[in-house]
Amino acid sequence: MPVRSVCTRRLTPAGVSICLPVPTFMTYLHRLLHAFSRSRLDPTRGSGWATLCLLLSLTASLPASAVEPDSSWEDVLAEARGQTVWFNAWGGSDRINAYLSWAAERIEEEHGVILEHVKVGDIAEIVAQLDAARAAGQDSDGRVDLMWVNGENFAALKNGDMLWGAFAELLPNSGLVKTSPSIEFDFSVAVEGLESPWGGAQLVFINDMATAPEPPRSAEQLLDFVKSGGRFAYPAPPAFHGTTFLKQLVHELSDQREALAAPVEQADFDAVTASLWAYLDELHPSLRGGGRTWPVSGEATLQLLDDGEVDIALSFNPNEASAAVRSGQLPESVRTYVFDEGTIGNTHFVTIPWNASAAAGAMVVADFFLSPEAQIRKADPAFWGDPTVLDFSALDADDKAAFDAIDLGPWALPIGSGESLPEPHASWAAALEAAWLTRYAP
Repeated sequence: MPVRSVCTRRLTPAGVSICLPVPTFMTYLHRLLHAFSRSRLDPTRGSGWATLCLLLSLTASLPASAVEPDSSWEDVLAEARGQTVWFNAWGGSDRINAYLSWAAERIEEEHGVILEHVKVGDIAEIVAQLDAARAAGQDSDGRVDLMWVNGENFAALKNGDMLWGAFAELLPNSGLVKTSPSIEFDFSVAVEGLESPWGGAQLVFINDMATAPEPPRSAEQLLDFVKSGGRFAYPAPPAFHGTTFLKQLVHELSDQREALAAPVEQADFDAVTASLWAYLDELHPSLRGGGRTWPVSGEATLQLLDDGEVDIALSFNPNEASAAVRSGQLPESVRTYVFDEGTIGNTHFVTIPWNASAAAGAMVVADFFLSPEAQIRKADPAFWGDPTVLDFSALDADDKAAFDAIDLGPWALPIGSGESLPEPHASWAAALEAAWLTRYAP
């Protein structure tokens, strides 16, 4: 049975017993620790030290997590209040970081949960740390409560039995989520409620109309474009956008693309990818850098576009250009498009590791991320510009109107346009990266 209250004595000046409901106790502890962190209390002075010792001693009687993925939402909210959720997520975007700061303020205000953004360069590093913790038997008190993941990282977590449980479909706001193959399957791996959708994504090309008014709309047209003097570059794998570009090319060029939906081990890798390597051998000499130097990321290609060094950049956000123009990162002459036969698209998610210290708080954060309030702000390029995972038909009139009022401008890919192609099975990413590095690494 979950612990409902916490009691102690001896540390109080009068030696009396104190009993507090768990949510009340956690709220007091949370406020006290924040007071210390903001220097409003001096832990070296008698009263401050005694109070801190009292409250910290009480935590010893608390379980790491009383809730389960299928606990009632009332119990989840009660346990979550006062918890600190360490959210490991990519930290390379000022817009995303600012959005998460806003979300943290709202979550603390509404639920008494502290959201701490742990800025990560590559979430695969966190997956490796969790794998080591799993092997060492560290099954509680984990330092990661919530993670921003998709694709091969989700597959690694699922295959390694490193996920907390099927919580996602039990979140109150999950009923607002649209039905989509990319929400049910993450890089062809069944989600099964083990991660909660957060946003949509699709590989897009951003061209400058001043230098490339009629951009290439297929892989073959792109090859002709660069061989005729058009300027283009893609990030070197394993950078995410570079790997995604490889998956786009192999999907378009291979005559065995049906093999991409199954684990790579079940395919004749050389046969499936032969046309890809032949294409890249011809493409690379005409790229910016001549196949010897590479952008480090998709964001770097945006900078190259702004600097006038390329005519076309890459993004995995159909609204990226709109946000970039508004922030002065790109000129107003840019436009967004996809290839005529579509481009790779997917959904990104958040998930909870098996040994999370604040699983209840993590559920509350994941549910807030799905709220219309959070998704509307997230979809607005003035704040982020990330496509929503919500089903408009499930929203009330006010929320629909708020989405309709978002101004993407002429720079973004129009909502609903551009066919989205399925991601290959998660195992293909590492195989493509390794083969590319063997052939082309500097």
